[in-house]
Amino acid sequence: MKRTALFESHQKLGAKLVEFGGWEMPVQYTSITREHLAVRTAAGMFDISHMGEIYASGPAAESFLNHVLTNDARALAVGQGQYTLLCNQGGGTVDDLYAYRLAPDEYLFIVNASRIPNDFDWLQRQWAIFPNADQVRLRNASETTGALAVQGPRVAQFIDSVFPGPSLAGTVAGHVSELKKNQVARFRFGTAEVWISRTGYTGEDGVEIVAPNDVIVSAWNRLLEAGQPHGLIPAGLGARDTLRTEMCYPLYGQELDEHTSPIEAGLGFFVALEKRDFLGRSILAEQKAGKLARKLAAFKMTERSAPPRPHYTIWAVGSEGARLGQVTSGTQSPSLNLGIGLGYVPPESAAPGSLLSIEIRGKRAGAQVVRKPLYRKPS
Repeated sequence: MKRTALFESHQKLGAKLVEFGGWEMPVQYTSITREHLAVRTAAGMFDISHMGEIYASGPAAESFLNHVLTNDARALAVGQGQYTLLCNQGGGTVDDLYAYRLAPDEYLFIVNASRIPNDFDWLQRQWAIFPNADQVRLRNASETTGALAVQGPRVAQFIDSVFPGPSLAGTVAGHVSELKKNQVARFRFGTAEVWISRTGYTGEDGVEIVAPNDVIVSAWNRLLEAGQPHGLIPAGLGARDTLRTEMCYPLYGQELDEHTSPIEAGLGFFVALEKRDFLGRSILAEQKAGKLARKLAAFKMTERSAPPRPHYTIWAVGSEGARLGQVTSGTQSPSLNLGIGLGYVPPESAAPGSLLSIEIRGKRAGAQVVRKPLYRKPS
């Protein structure tokens, strides 16, 4: 298994390490619940260096992006990012990712760890047949680049002390805390420079830091020191999974794969059909018009039971109920203190209020489809 530059740091902190996407990563340091609630109430820091960083640049980079990605790259000003997807010709999802416009002709993709080779190969194959390929350059910087995610409502209280402003590129900002949602900028860190975005995969405020591997350990240590008085603790993949499930954010390999489209997954907002042409457009347009065999539903358990887990069967209510599908993500929600999950079911069973049965350890327990997200911040 691969290891990030922070592997020894995780060991020193007593992390429980597991395999994830070919990497040996921390699943927790103390407990998933503690780390989850720290992100919801204070701050948590995740090592996301296993994720991939791919750059696209050149005069025709915007046109190339609009051919291979579902969202509209023309909407990105310098210093802005957007959630988007790579689709194949059949509308299936090659990967979901964030694309940032760093400069007029330069973009950064943050892609899933397990998909780095597939994504770069897919992009290279599309580049090879792109009419203006000589005006586009692709670079996979994943092996030399690390990343951190610092998430939680108190992050803005200490982040500026670690990365002094003003910004050097991207969004113009006097301080990191001035960045708005989905903005990205470059800031100083000692003698180095790092890219910082304000995006998130938890439903909380926070930032992501992208930097060379030889900088990421120093950034991790400095952030722990600055954030500790504000409640910052290290958090593992376990809390990252429960947090994103509460928000109904998809995970590639569970909610998304090459046979599942963004429309089926409820991500139609990120599919810009007004673009003239992009990979998978015709199939996605048909699905968006209503030709769907299944939809991703979010549900809460309504009966006391063990939490739902991936691959558990979803049934229609009643002893003779038909098999509707299976759970893609399921867990015990630390914020809601009940079982929650996501799963694909026929469209008529995906409407909020619909009743389901989830087969858990050989018994069926009641559940109800609810509006996304499953967790909403207290008003």
